[in-house]
Amino acid sequence: MSKMKNILVSQPKPTSEKSPYFDISEKYGVKIDFRPFIKVEPILAKEFRQQKVSILDHTAIVFTAKAAIDHFFRLCEEMRITIPETMKYFCVSEAVALYLQKYIQYRKRKIFFGATNKIEDLMIVINKHSDEKFLVAVSDVYDENKSVSDDHKTDILALMENSKATYTKAVCYKTVAADFTQDKDFNYDMLVFFSPSGINSLFKNFPNFQQGDIKIGCLGATTAKAAKDAGLNVDIEAPTPTAPSMAAAIEQYIRECNKKK
Repeated sequence: MSKMKNILVSQPKPTSEKSPYFDISEKYGVKIDFRPFIKVEPILAKEFRQQKVSILDHTAIVFTAKAAIDHFFRLCEEMRITIPETMKYFCVSEAVALYLQKYIQYRKRKIFFGATNKIEDLMIVINKHSDEKFLVAVSDVYDENKSVSDDHKTDILALMENSKATYTKAVCYKTVAADFTQDKDFNYDMLVFFSPSGINSLFKNFPNFQQGDIKIGCLGATTAKAAKDAGLNVDIEAPTPTAPSMAAAIEQYIRECNKKK
């Protein structure tokens, strides 16, 4: 194992100085760059209406990301839909749930979230309320030819399908590949991905990408599967019992790497 010198994390740079990534960089002398491989774009109200989804026919909304909250309420405003105070909200984590404060009076609403940020834990909560009519706010992932990908069908929708809950899928925004083509220097010892669409973006921007000695880190089973399906070797997978986060998994890997020098 060679020493890690440069890591690319395919997420925006953390705004908090207390981010564990900064601790890793300082502790192990590793340069960590942050750059999203994907970006979120809105869909028009006209596009949403084409799905023939009636928001007010539902009694609960499921959110797995802050972006879903932003675009859901944007669409409601554009379509002049007033969400009743009786609406319930089910969120993948407390952080996502608290983000609802941007749009609703948090304390006056019925809001539920999983014990961790895992979708499986959110499903435990949802299954306890299986008599609700759920609207699941998701993104659609588009490739350069604007053909719809099945990315959003993984995780939450697959689990909803296997549950007793009644639900409707509502595409509220789309995710597209960020453009890396102007970058001449793409020299990293490790690339870290957080979604299957990040893997798609890698090969869109670098069609001739060869992994070689580059290590690949993936958060979540669907991201790891997408990487393996694309012919990549996955060196780091998170979460695990000993590494509950991607940052913890990276540090664990670097520590093992340094031991074997």
